[in-house]
Amino acid sequence: MTTRQNLVLKTFIIIAGWTLMAAVWTPPTVAMQLIEHAPTAHRGFATIFLYVFVSFVPWMALTPLLFRLSQSFAITEQSVLVPLLVLSALSLIVTPFAVTTGYGLNALLSGDFARQDLEHLAGAIYITTFYSLPFYIAVIAIGQAMAYFERARVRERHLARVELKALQAQIQPHFLFNTLNAISAVGYRDAARADAALAQLSQLLRTVLTERPQEIPLKDELAFVQDYLDLYTLLMPERLSISLEIAPQAWRALIPSLLLQPVVENAIVHGIAYRRAGGLIRIVADVSGSELILAISNDVSEDRVSEGGTGLGLANVRERLKALYGSAQQLDFNPGPPACTRLRLPLRHGQAPA
Repeated sequence: MTTRQNLVLKTFIIIAGWTLMAAVWTPPTVAMQLIEHAPTAHRGFATIFLYVFVSFVPWMALTPLLFRLSQSFAITEQSVLVPLLVLSALSLIVTPFAVTTGYGLNALLSGDFARQDLEHLAGAIYITTFYSLPFYIAVIAIGQAMAYFERARVRERHLARVELKALQAQIQPHFLFNTLNAISAVGYRDAARADAALAQLSQLLRTVLTERPQEIPLKDELAFVQDYLDLYTLLMPERLSISLEIAPQAWRALIPSLLLQPVVENAIVHGIAYRRAGGLIRIVADVSGSELILAISNDVSEDRVSEGGTGLGLANVRERLKALYGSAQQLDFNPGPPACTRLRLPLRHGQAPA
């Protein structure tokens, strides 16, 4: 939602809220006028509602200011007395001002401004001010609640960023440990291939250790995954096949940085590495409505089916998605065969692919 749309929505809510208050306030006003045989009692319900509504117009105009004051003097665990004193003092200014302005608008509307008895008017303003204090308290209370939820939202977002950083930091040593183990195993049999794999690993490490945004386009993540798979192609020649099936509208979709690498690593380490004949890793990306759907499947030996998907890689992915998207995401793992990790993410777009 844009800033303009947000402002329009807030304005509409404020006007609607005070209009509802005027509608609720009108019947007792009519009843009091009938009981007191006031000259205005003969006026229709709609006319009296109009006068009541006009008396609330100053409150409508003051509501954004009161919300801002509630944020500036928010009541927190560390600060209670000062905000209460300041807001209480302001009530002695704001409430009489709103009531007096409302009476003035009504006098202008009725056309009898010049005929007002000042002593009677002052008494009416005094009494109405006393009964209008709950309006001030209610608006301030709503403002305090909004300030509280805003603080909670900011705090939650900050904690989520910290948690995501910690989860992302786990990927690097995990990735390095597994890859070095694989290169070490090859080094005893083919030193040249191990050297080439180390050179490829150094390229990957530059990418992994470079500061990256939390979300990147799918095309960039796939480029990194392709480099990672090229490394394992060196380590597992003629045993690893890759298939990419990416819908055109999915290339620009944003996904968490280093999201697919742990899933692909899981497919290799817990699946294809145990197959004498190797196997296929298939990555499919598609768009369905407002969701991006990713599926990473791999061949797996029958005796490994019950063990798949229990490592740090998938657990990390699951926690990162939960921290980033809450309930708007889903991760399902099917041990197969073939094993398949299926992800559903909110569809958001970044830069177009080159």
